[in-house]
Amino acid sequence: MRIGLLASNPELPSNQRILEAGEERGHRIRFYDIRQCYMKLDAEHPEIHYRGGRLLNKLDAVVPRIRPDLTFYGCALVRQFESLGIFSLNSAEAISHSRDKLYSLQHLLQQGLPIPTTGFADSPLDTDELIDMVNGAPMIVKLLEGPQRRGVVLAESRTAGESLINAFKSLQANLLVQEYIKEADGKSLRLLVIDGKVVCAVERQGIPGQFRHHKQQSRLLAARISADERKLAIKAAKSIGLKVAGVDILRSRKGPLILEVTSSPALDDLEEVCGKDLAGAMISAIEKQLGWKRKLATPVNR
Repeated sequence: MRIGLLASNPELPSNQRILEAGEERGHRIRFYDIRQCYMKLDAEHPEIHYRGGRLLNKLDAVVPRIRPDLTFYGCALVRQFESLGIFSLNSAEAISHSRDKLYSLQHLLQQGLPIPTTGFADSPLDTDELIDMVNGAPMIVKLLEGPQRRGVVLAESRTAGESLINAFKSLQANLLVQEYIKEADGKSLRLLVIDGKVVCAVERQGIPGQFRHHKQQSRLLAARISADERKLAIKAAKSIGLKVAGVDILRSRKGPLILEVTSSPALDDLEEVCGKDLAGAMISAIEKQLGWKRKLATPVNR
């Protein structure tokens, strides 16, 4: 098969692993920088080109790994591939929905899936009531447009929360305020779902003094998960429409709560902890979708 990896940085370990996995399985897989792709919208001859004029219309499938700041253009590009009948491992619609933090939380609730209590307001005049909605301090303040793993702050006191909210509001930034789950003790689960199955589960523990789990600022350990946590991750990915998803879960007294569903989860650190070929599982999902069967070796006549 001819597969295109749509991303921004060919040197990223996760992207390298996907390229390796595709080649190991005998496919022609190439990296294409999203920003170097351009498209022709035309009723009779729609096209997608890569820098230098190379035509990409003959690809069998694409694997989108879209950076948060390229969501708009990246999703437009994936939609163009889909309109040409080229399979995308994650659809443009699903990626777009996963990147809209407010929409995805509302959608998860509509599907009956649990999340931490969350408040959203437009006016700074509502700051006090917003804080009360999430049971006061400590609380989590999240920028809706924040890049991945950024724009998330723990406000340990009511005063700190008010200052943060009002400062962000003065910059016309949209934000969520979320209850702090004390019993989680700064830990969260990352479950990787590929094609309707949880293929890896890790526990992330932030280093002392750090709240948000950044790759360089957290410790990953293989995690044993419950049947409820497994089902919740699978349902969350399916409800957003993602074939590949990282589902972040908090363990609370009320049971597991979904923090976030991401469409471009890092693979390399998860592979290292879980000891599994996760990039290969992504390629296998494409093979299954397109009905591709590995060629068997020619039998030797005896």
